[in-house]
Amino acid sequence: MSVSIEEAKHIAKLSRLEFNDEKLQKITDELSNIVDFANTLSEINVEGVKPTAHILDIKNVFRKDEVKDSYNREEILKNAPDKESGCVSVPKTVE
Repeated sequence: MSVSIEEAKHIAKLSRLEFNDEKLQKITDELSNIVDFANTLSEINVEGVKPTAHILDIKNVFRKDEVKDSYNREEILKNAPDKESGCVSVPKTVE
């Protein structure tokens, strides 16, 4: 099935695109190639092929959560210019 120029114009209008006649012919040919390729894919025999959600086996690659000691707050704040109540103190920027 090939795409007609009228169909390409309609698709362009829906997409809010404008093409000159030369470019419209090129777009029509490209759309026809895409539709032909999709039709070729529909001819493939997939009898007995299990449907998949992903082409690769998916497995959880995250590590287990482990409770660990956190960083020493004083060590983290030792290079902060201003500190207050264990936090970095910054100038007020909003009134």
